[in-house]
Amino acid sequence: MRLNQITAPAADLDASIAFYRLLGLRLIVKSPHYARFELPEGDATFSLHIVEGPVARENAPHLYFESSQLDAEIARLKAAGVSFEREATMQTWLWREAWLRDPAGNAICLYHAGENRRFPPWRLKSESDS
Repeated sequence: MRLNQITAPAADLDASIAFYRLLGLRLIVKSPHYARFELPEGDATFSLHIVEGPVARENAPHLYFESSQLDAEIARLKAAGVSFEREATMQTWLWREAWLRDPAGNAICLYHAGENRRFPPWRLKSESDS
């Protein structure tokens, strides 16, 4: 099994499309209520759908996008007018993270973890690792 896509809510589809294109995603499908993107790396996709009413800000899923050039990416986004809620910081779980929100209020973590994304020092061993 592999992950196909994640779909996030959007209040203003055009504003959200512009935001995710600024992040570097490539728009591949657009309808009046839905948009789908390819990411610059890998084969997973990301989509948006229009919702009525407020988008949950608390206890809602977080979107994580990894960049091997995290600091340069943050600088590029700031130069384009994007504001961050939390600056890039090295976390105890060995990820460098910065947090922001999309136009609908969805929480986004831009991060770099490298090998620690899947293989942190505390990773559990599977039966096949024995």
